[in-house]
Amino acid sequence: MTKADLVAKIAGDSKITKAQAEKAVDGFVAAVSAALSKGEKVTLVGFGTFSVGTRSAREGRNPRTGDKITIPASKVVKFKPGKSLSEKVK
Repeated sequence: MTKADLVAKIAGDSKITKAQAEKAVDGFVAAVSAALSKGEKVTLVGFGTFSVGTRSAREGRNPRTGDKITIPASKVVKFKPGKSLSEKVK
């Protein structure tokens, strides 16, 4: 499902215009992004939790040359599905 598909589905289910649905989706994405950039968790009961995790520095290899390289530590976005969502997928 693409963003356009999601906007159309929300607009149809909520009986609002596509422009209003797109603003809602954009607002949701902006709010989640802002919270995660501050290191906060975003929990939607029944759907899941978005959080920020850390990946430690590690050693890797350049696939072209085989040389060893150091991959720096980084932050990654994690998503843990809620119980309700997990049951719907099964």
